[in-house]
Amino acid sequence: MAVKKAVQCGNVEDAIEKVNDLNPEILDTNPQLFFHLQQQRLIELIRNGKVEEALEFAQEELAPRGEENQSFLEELERTVALLAFEDVSNCPVGDLLDISQRLKTASEVNAAILTSQSHEKDPKLPSLLKMLLWAQNQLDEKAAYPRINDLATATLEDPAI
Repeated sequence: MAVKKAVQCGNVEDAIEKVNDLNPEILDTNPQLFFHLQQQRLIELIRNGKVEEALEFAQEELAPRGEENQSFLEELERTVALLAFEDVSNCPVGDLLDISQRLKTASEVNAAILTSQSHEKDPKLPSLLKMLLWAQNQLDEKAAYPRINDLATATLEDPAI
């Protein structure tokens, strides 16, 4: 949760540090995730008006990765295009500065952490509730049993005999 919160707040360096503290292999084995975190870091530099630092960071950290992977290069070009516009509200790539971009990156990091810990990417509760409803429907045809009709309260109702 701390990693996800750090990304959502725009503190990408802290998020990377926390991920590495948790499990350094996550970023080592997932170059796309590491690139997206670095891309988010570049976006935060641009958002904060640190143009010189953003250009230097893009050249040193992201450009070498773009040479290795065409899709990374396209994403990098799209991100650096933010620097060409004084008014980002009229920028065709201005969506990169939206909070939704942070949320997208945070979700990607969260999924990678959960996967590394052998957890599902999605929460288990919804599928467990569906399974409960299915099992109750199967039992309805065969037996009388204490049924849960209200999943919110999980109150058992005695069977009508």
